[in-house]
Amino acid sequence: MNSPQHPVIIIGAGQSGLAAARSARAHGLHPLVLEASEHRSGSWSRYYDSLHVFSPARYSAMPGLPFPGDPDRYPHRDEVVSYLETYADRLDDVEIRTGTKVTDVATDGLGFTVHTADGERLSAAGVVVASGSFGNPHRPALPGAETFDGVLTHVADYQNPEPYAGERVVVVGGGNSAIQIAHELAEKSTVTLARLSPPVFVPQVRHGHDLHHYLEVTGFDHFPGVWLGLMSSAPLVLDTGEYQAAYEAGRLDQRPTFSSLERDEVVWADGRREHVDSVILATGYRPDVGYLSRLGALDENGRPRHAGGISTTTPGLVYLGLEGQRSFASNTLRGVSRDADEVMPALAAYSRDAFSAIGL
Repeated sequence: MNSPQHPVIIIGAGQSGLAAARSARAHGLHPLVLEASEHRSGSWSRYYDSLHVFSPARYSAMPGLPFPGDPDRYPHRDEVVSYLETYADRLDDVEIRTGTKVTDVATDGLGFTVHTADGERLSAAGVVVASGSFGNPHRPALPGAETFDGVLTHVADYQNPEPYAGERVVVVGGGNSAIQIAHELAEKSTVTLARLSPPVFVPQVRHGHDLHHYLEVTGFDHFPGVWLGLMSSAPLVLDTGEYQAAYEAGRLDQRPTFSSLERDEVVWADGRREHVDSVILATGYRPDVGYLSRLGALDENGRPRHAGGISTTTPGLVYLGLEGQRSFASNTLRGVSRDADEVMPALAAYSRDAFSAIGL
């Protein structure tokens, strides 16, 4: 290949960043990948200890590298870390710098300058934002939180039930993480799930096939994320039956979310007060893209302005791994590479200065 003439910087080396690097090379680009952590697997190594992928191994692979082992098992967090590290090893002629946190991205209208925490200034013809959301946990304002004497934390900081043994714990949320963490905490703690609306349990296996078989054969994986929001506003929880059974039998205590926190108590919606040691927020994440704030690429809520991953404010800027970016599967191992192949042709054309080449 020719020496790099049109460098592209990819921010993030998790599944989205690695998918972007593969697609960039396929389009003749020469990417530099910058990863804030020390791992070429993004945030996977920081997820909670018991986490398994929701999709079987056969549906969790990225292009060019099957997931090893039994294709019907649900890989553990550490297996995904190993898989992504191997994937990074096999990306020919791609430089991945770990321990390199991006703090700011600027443009002069022709190219980009990417600033890092160690003071480096890197030039690029195009930028791929693939930094995910784990670094930006959503912590909703809770009445009285400033007075709470207990431990108020987010699931991003949760690893396992051991630190909570014997405690009274409230988990706030109703999605997969909230249900799973509340369920495993219940083995060692007294736990209540505080939710806005009852979760909708989706069977993991139907008629002998994992759900992801049907997502593939029906094409549901290609549904635009916005359609799913229109079809169901309640949290969806993938379940082999264990969680729903515990929920319906009352073994997993659940209540409408509390109205406030006061010192060492929660005040429930019905006015009852109860001592609580810890409150864990399983309230999701927001895109971790604060480094774009000066670029004018974000809306008033700090979310990227884009259409299918293409910036609507800044030519040469694209996104990967946003929830619902192009489809139901956009921010998953199985779906992000499709999105990478969708946004990369536009970025390749821009990086090659297509405008000037045709006299514009």
